[in-house]
Amino acid sequence: MNSLEEQRKSEGLTQEELSNAAEVSRKSINAIENGIYVPSTVLALKIANTLKCKVEDLFKLP
Repeated sequence: MNSLEEQRKSEGLTQEELSNAAEVSRKSINAIENGIYVPSTVLALKIANTLKCKVEDLFKLP
């Protein structure tokens, strides 16, 4: 369960812009948003840093 798409949109970023900032493919961001892929700790931290929030704000245990 994650709120990545909501947080990304609230920051006014596209998937492409977020993927560039986090140094991953746009497909990876899409897969994370759709719950298909669980990011590594490093990637989760990069995404949270880019979105100016905590990892816990983005990802929750089911």
